[in-house]
Amino acid sequence: MKIAHVLISVPLQQLTLYVDQKKVNEYAISTAKKGVGEESDSFCTPRGLHIIRAKIGANVPLHAVFSKRRLTGEIYSPELAALYPDRDWILTRILWLSGLEIGKNRLGRCDTMRRYIYIHGTSDEANIGQPLSHGCIRMLNRDIIELFDKIDIGTKVIINE
Repeated sequence: MKIAHVLISVPLQQLTLYVDQKKVNEYAISTAKKGVGEESDSFCTPRGLHIIRAKIGANVPLHAVFSKRRLTGEIYSPELAALYPDRDWILTRILWLSGLEIGKNRLGRCDTMRRYIYIHGTSDEANIGQPLSHGCIRMLNRDIIELFDKIDIGTKVIINE
């Protein structure tokens, strides 16, 4: 059985997938515009050790729109974006993170899962590589599909500052 883990570098705006301790792929990402931090309502990307708690959206179409982890039935387009200019678009796939470090990113006011921090596809692909999210880790839509298909629930994710 192959064992995967993910390393997210906030300074590099990069996600690296390792399988059996070997680097398999690197992906450009976008973390939080407000930087790193674990506090609820901070709109920051949480640091530390996490796991993939849930995988949502297997086999849905490219650019499928999610709201509260449910498909809306919409497919993202510039026309749809014009109708909802302030929407934070969560597209294609969701990898829901859960912290493993009690008092740092798990439980209380610093719980990554209760903050709804995901790795997900985005409508803002042109700005991947720049910290612009509301706390989540955004990826190119084709990249999130590839990553989603290569990892399992329980995969460790380390987010480094």
